[in-house]
Order: sequence, then C-alpha cells, then structure tokens
Amino acid sequence: MIYFVYLSLIRIFAHRMNEKQAKTMMKKQFLLLFALLVLSGRSVFLQAAKQYDVAAYLYPAYAYNDPRLRPFWPSGMGEWETVMTMQQRNPGHYWKRQPLWGPVNEADPAVMEMEIEQATRHGVNVFIFDWYWYDGRPFMETTLTDGFLKAPNKDKMKFYLMWANHNVENYWDTRISKYGGENIIWRGGVDRDEFEKICKRNIEMFFKQPNYYKIDGKPVFMIYEVTTFIEGIGGVDAAIDALKWFRKEVKKAGFPDLELQFTMWNSQFNYSGVDAAKASTESPRDAFIRRLGFNSMSHYQFCHFANVDQDYEKVLEEVYPEWDRLEKEFTIPYYPHISIGWDNSPRTGESAVTRENTPERFEKALRKAKAWVDARPKLHPLITINSWNEWTETSYLEPDNVYGYGYLEAVKKVFVDE
Repeated sequence: MIYFVYLSLIRIFAHRMNEKQAKTMMKKQFLLLFALLVLSGRSVFLQAAKQYDVAAYLYPAYAYNDPRLRPFWPSGMGEWETVMTMQQRNPGHYWKRQPLWGPVNEADPAVMEMEIEQATRHGVNVFIFDWYWYDGRPFMETTLTDGFLKAPNKDKMKFYLMWANHNVENYWDTRISKYGGENIIWRGGVDRDEFEKICKRNIEMFFKQPNYYKIDGKPVFMIYEVTTFIEGIGGVDAAIDALKWFRKEVKKAGFPDLELQFTMWNSQFNYSGVDAAKASTESPRDAFIRRLGFNSMSHYQFCHFANVDQDYEKVLEEVYPEWDRLEKEFTIPYYPHISIGWDNSPRTGESAVTRENTPERFEKALRKAKAWVDARPKLHPLITINSWNEWTETSYLEPDNVYGYGYLEAVKKVFVDE
C-alpha cells in the first residue's frame, strides 16, 4: 500500500516540472521502487523459508571413565577402544577409519559444546539419544547427563530419547563378539514397576528440559524394540495399559500429551498381537501399533528393512518405495529416514557392507527425504538420520580420515545453504 501512496506523490510533484525533468525523475524513482520491491520480496521469502527438524541418532558409548562401560571396554574410553584397536585386532583389514576430532570424550561438556556447534552449523538441530536401562538403572547415560546437558550451548540443540531396549549380547565386547549373540548379558525388557520408575524419572529429568524436542507441545519418546517391551511387561494388554498410564503421567506433568514414536522394522511385528488383529482389519500391523497407542514412526537403520550388502544406490532403490508403502499401510505419520551406510566389521571382523556411500550420494538421498516432506504439507518436517556417531557400524556424520567433513557438508548444502 505504501508503494502506491509513494507513486501518487511522485505524480503530483511531476506536474510542477517540465516534461524532460518529469520523465527523468519518474525513471529514477521507478528503478528505486523496483529495487525496494525486490529486496522486500527477498526478505519475505527468507522469513517464510521452511524450517526442518534434522534429527541424528546419537550413540552414547564414546564416554570416558564410566565404570559401567569397563566390562565391555576395559581401557576406559568406551567404544572408542573398538575403533582405535581395529587394525591391532585385525591386521591388514580394509577398515581403517579414524576420527578427525580424535577419540574425544563425548561425556565432557567442552567436547559436546564443540559438537553442538558443528552440528547446528551444518543443519543438524536435533539429537536423538540412544537411551539405555539395564540391571535396574541407566546405562551409557553420562554422554547425555554430563556432556550434552552441561554444555553451555545446549539450548541451540533439541534432543529426545529413543529407549534402546534391546538385549545386550556379546557383540559390544570384541573379546567374545566372534562367538555370536546367543549369550545374553542383560535383558532389555522390564516389568511394570520398573517401567513406571523409568517413566517418572525421564519426565522429571528430561521431558521438562527446555530443549527437549516436542511436536505440538508433546514430548517425543521413541521405543526401539516394541516386542521386547511387550514380553517384559507381560503381554499386549499389559503393554497397552502401561503405555496409557505413561501418557496420563505426561499430561499430569503439564504437557498436552505424549508423542509416542515407533521404531519401524519388520521384526517388530513378530508377535501374536498382530495375528489377533487380522480378523478385524485389512491392515493388521497398523491396528497393532494403534492399539498400543503409538502416534508416529521412523526407522533407525536401513539394515532393518533393506539389503545393505550392496551399492548405496541399490539400497536407496529399496528405501524410497518403503516410505510410500508405509504411508499407505499405516494411519499414523511416518517420518522419512536416511542412513549413511552399514559395516559392522569393527565389532565382528566381518560384516555386510554398504558400498560407494559417498557424501554426494548421501546428499541426493537427503534431497529425496526433503522433497518427500515438502510434498506433504500437513506432515511435521522431521527427518531422521543414522547417525551422528555410530562409528562401529560405519554410519556417522562426524568427520573422518576418508571423507573429512563431507557428510556434514552434505546436510548443510540441503538444509542450510538452500
């Protein structure tokens, strides 16, 4: 409106000039007005640019001096021990990855301050902490409590928890990992009393943190192995009741609700509760997770549903149709997931290997995920990435001696620079 008033005033003054002066003034003012409009339009465009929640899973095992980690990694540097001794244990092996930042202690707030700065600068604005509870107490929690939450710049980064409630088998300890996963050290399942203890603690310690990640005000909590949860709690009906109780506790704490997130992978449905739903619905898996009360879902790793022992482009050919299939099958929203790769040989000596997973190809995959979200305006703009630091599975954003900052730069190109 102000531009039209401005033009009207110019025309009034133009009547007091000769024809040549009026034309010159009008030309200059038109160019000035055009420049103002362009700059104003650019400002509006920048203000309206879509914001994405780019969430990287963070594996908290790279912590020093945690006594509960020493039975698996005696040197006191957490699973960096597995990374740094790979060639010593497997002379001549092709896996020779090294961290550019060195084997840093991620339970140190100064280190986490640096990592938060690097992550947010490159477009990663949410950490999903793999969170563990074994033997009646938290496990691997110091990276979160002593590192992240004590970092002076923690408010720059949102976080939420994925309860990694899988059984602990031999594979963390490289001295016995070659003997397979038959030996269970700790079980991931918990009974109702233990579950209530976990929930109350997480609500008070984490959900109430100002930078805890929420969707529409609802704190997000992800469960990794739903079948393990069901078995530990005492069956499907007991699980439904326990999760309803959890939701009520979250509301009692002052939140509008709980955003309960399901970790999607095929083995999650190897349970009798799925069969029980078949008689009443054409989509028994959807009915199953809705009965449990889940609100949304994403993947943790490509290896949970795709053949990762092949070229990255071939893996992605399996991934993209999976997003569409899940959207069609399930009534709760799916948030697209991108894994960087897979190679578990640092732990086991041999592994399926994702090949040619370069930063350039990863960047293309991120663009696909971004476009998938953009095509669904009602979907919350959350994209999950595996991972920030899964070094022993060779799927990490942190810089290394092979690609440098390549994977972080790929995220930046897609979500910051554009």
